[in-house]
Amino acid sequence: MEDRIAAQILMLLSAGIILALGVIHLAFTFRGSKLTPRDPALQIAMSRTSPVITKETTMWHCWVGFNASHSMGAILFGLVYGFLAVAHAQLLFHSMFLLVVGLAMLGGFLALGKVYWFSIPFRGIAVALACYLAGIAVALT
Repeated sequence: MEDRIAAQILMLLSAGIILALGVIHLAFTFRGSKLTPRDPALQIAMSRTSPVITKETTMWHCWVGFNASHSMGAILFGLVYGFLAVAHAQLLFHSMFLLVVGLAMLGGFLALGKVYWFSIPFRGIAVALACYLAGIAVALT
């Protein structure tokens, strides 16, 4: 029984970290200047330039949309895996599909964080991944 609760807490902690990162990122996408270029001329250029795929949008709109949808993906992961850990732990910990999908998602976030992002989200994702793996290890013992 204690192992089950520990596994749930570890999984919930993992999901909560990703949820928090997603919520903070979404807030930064629409509030303040944290996700705007340091060079104001770049934002102006992005606002005037369309991607090759279409002239129906601008690179700035794409930037905002990609940041928002990225945040929504992290929020969805956090909500779904947090819910599963609390309300349907047996389903989560006995489903190889759900465990592998979650691992792939966190692993993908970690790789992106290392290559494209900066240290704070990378470290947060690394801790979330460690909690996720620990939760699985505890659940399987």
